[in-house]
Amino acid sequence: MLTLHVAEATPGTAVLVDGALVAAVGPYEELAAAHPEARVREWPGILTPGLLNPFAPELLEGMYHPDPREAAGFGTEPITGERAQRIFRADPSRRGASARRGVQRLLAHGTVAVAGELRARAAVDAVRRVGLAVGRRPERLPGPPSFSPEPLVLLPRLVAGGPARFAVFDVPDRAALVRLGPSTCVATVLGGRLVHRAR
Repeated sequence: MLTLHVAEATPGTAVLVDGALVAAVGPYEELAAAHPEARVREWPGILTPGLLNPFAPELLEGMYHPDPREAAGFGTEPITGERAQRIFRADPSRRGASARRGVQRLLAHGTVAVAGELRARAAVDAVRRVGLAVGRRPERLPGPPSFSPEPLVLLPRLVAGGPARFAVFDVPDRAALVRLGPSTCVATVLGGRLVHRAR
């Protein structure tokens, strides 16, 4: 089934998705006219190729991401350092669920690719299961590990025949994305599937 994604501030680069691939990129009105059968998804903001986060090991293996039901004991924010490792040593089975929740945080920040060598099977499986691409880690990392690394690393532009992998941010332009950060993400698509949608 064809799906046509268009963002309010970037109607000139709407994306037509066919399964897991990009079928076409172009002005929304042209694509909609050529493919009237396509389901349309309209988003606020800008549609981008999505972000690469180079801190996969630090975020998915070095942090513990508490289950919301654990808020009374652990809070709701990621736990870092030795405290996180103590939690993992006390109960190794927590690694898988923590990695999956970490991946959800990445998706909520418009991440479509990660970099850095993952050693834990739980983290590798979490990344593979959702369909995150794995890229090359930059020689110089942008600041400390973060779900909103600075500077942001945008992937190359989308092209027909390429993977349907992109993110939409509720900002008026890329300058605003840099200023406000990727927590403005409203939708993330991997392999043609909507894997994150802001509530």
